Amino acid sequence: MDNRTYRLEADSIGTKQVPTDAYYGVQSLRALENFDITGQRMHPEMINSLAYLKQACAIANMRAHNLDKKVGEAIVDACSLIIKGQYHDQFIVDPIQGGAGTSMNMNANEVIANIAIKILGGNCGDYDIVHPNDDVNRGQSTNDVIPTAGKMTVITLLAGLKKSLTNLQRSFSNKAKEFDKVLKMGRTQLEDAVPIRLGQEFGAYASAVKRCITRINRVEEEMHFINMGGTAIGTGINANQQYFDTIADVLTAVTGVGFRQSDDLIDATQNIDCFSAISSSIKDCALALSKISNDLRLMGSGPRTGFGEINLPAKQNGSSIMPGKVNPVIPEVVNQIAFRIVGNDVTISMAVEAGQLELNAFEPIVFYSLFQSIDILRNGVDTFILNCVDGITANEEKCRELLDQSVGMVTALNPYIGYTASAKIAKEALATNVSLRKLILDNKILNEDQLDQIMDPYRLTKPGFEELK
Repeated sequence: MDNRTYRLEADSIGTKQVPTDAYYGVQSLRALENFDITGQRMHPEMINSLAYLKQACAIANMRAHNLDKKVGEAIVDACSLIIKGQYHDQFIVDPIQGGAGTSMNMNANEVIANIAIKILGGNCGDYDIVHPNDDVNRGQSTNDVIPTAGKMTVITLLAGLKKSLTNLQRSFSNKAKEFDKVLKMGRTQLEDAVPIRLGQEFGAYASAVKRCITRINRVEEEMHFINMGGTAIGTGINANQQYFDTIADVLTAVTGVGFRQSDDLIDATQNIDCFSAISSSIKDCALALSKISNDLRLMGSGPRTGFGEINLPAKQNGSSIMPGKVNPVIPEVVNQIAFRIVGNDVTISMAVEAGQLELNAFEPIVFYSLFQSIDILRNGVDTFILNCVDGITANEEKCRELLDQSVGMVTALNPYIGYTASAKIAKEALATNVSLRKLILDNKILNEDQLDQIMDPYRLTKPGFEELK
């Protein structure tokens, strides 16, 4: 039995009962009923971004003498409460929705208005005191609010991701130093190639992560250009001129993040390719980490019948039927995160392309996908460091055993005995299962001192070659 009491609210569709104690209003409630899509609600950081943005708009409008000071200050205070984490449960709309994000914008407008009304001594729904559209949304449109709030959220989420990636780069660098003297066989196309130090491989992983961070930083710059003041289609209709001129600076002051008004507000409202650029940089990072995870799974395979060159931390039982089996579950989850991010990137690409004329109506699915990609990549990186990378150890004896058995070492002989002679020895080693070293010494092609000089681990893994002594 429903014991709640209700208030009656009206919009252009008609009237509707809204719970008396609800801070959301009729438009939020309609959206809740229309868009039961994911079973989720708006991202917490998107809620905070909307609150920061509405706070900045109220300040800019008050400075322009375009908003009653008492109302404006109540709006500012209401936004501060939301930023502190209060009233998030009142943001009820599904993140995937029709209408270009109007439901998100109105959910924020209604909640902020009703909090402000309560601050001023009224009751929720007393919109004569503070109005969601006329006051909270003054000088704004969904079409400049939502893309700007989306950019603000991306910047916030990327800060956490970049911190995690920096930690991962450091972890790989530490392993590169730890494994610097571990010589192993390098492989191309999964076939024996030439020797490499295990530390060099991990150093390359650190470089790949560093490049990902650099790429994300470069593309992130586009997030700092906003279309606030452009209102509906970038022409600035219904925006006070002083508000228009100052909103980017006020938002910068409120958030501590540098924002600039886009040079072409119509372009900035029509086109959202900046989000596909960000998504691409996230996807590229996920692909790099997935490839690294593949390497770790291969090098750690076994423990008896695989490569067995490294030992991955044992984190949990690997089978419900095979006793003692341990699987590389952390690299596997990084692979799966990459698969999800690639799918999100395709979704974002399609949505970015699907805009028409003066607006892209599909920003909700862009943000849902993009926020998810950033969140799961950050979480994946964190568990990758904690539960895998930092605990990896080298199986140095196994690396040396595989190296000694391989004919790939013969490449190092080329400068001294020539390609043809080297190929002949390699072929004989494979046919007879006799080591290269034994064949070379038995056939007196080189003496032991010369062979040791050629096979020096550091000399083998650096450019150049020395004259034999």
